[in-house]
Amino acid sequence: MKTNESLHNIHVSGFAYELLRNDLLPNLIGKEISSILYWAGKNLARKYPLQTIDEIMDFFIQAGWGHLHLVHEKKSELEFELSSELITVRHEQNKQTCYQLEAGFIAEQIQQQKRFLTEACEKPKKKSASIILTVQWDPKDSIDNE
Repeated sequence: MKTNESLHNIHVSGFAYELLRNDLLPNLIGKEISSILYWAGKNLARKYPLQTIDEIMDFFIQAGWGHLHLVHEKKSELEFELSSELITVRHEQNKQTCYQLEAGFIAEQIQQQKRFLTEACEKPKKKSASIILTVQWDPKDSIDNE
């Protein structure tokens, strides 16, 4: 992964992260925040291409997005669970937070790995402080035919 190594040992408070993510960005972007964050996640994935699911999980930790775990794998679908202390706090405070940045990022990573048009969606896990990210692709829709 091509990241600036000097940044890995700098830690930012949860308040600073939430200030940007949940206060500033929604005010700047407005109603289109979900679709813009999804596109931004896909764009970040192109900038930081990863070769394996394990590398994606490591990236999530390094980016401060949380712990990503593969829960289910089917023929053309992956289901991940995302959890973190920030997600737990958001859940406890009943904050409605969009996880489209993470969904777009993982959709693009899996699309580049599988070579099929891929989409991801997010949904909170009921009665839990975690997010389910479901990634689906169509084996008939190769990106190599574009």
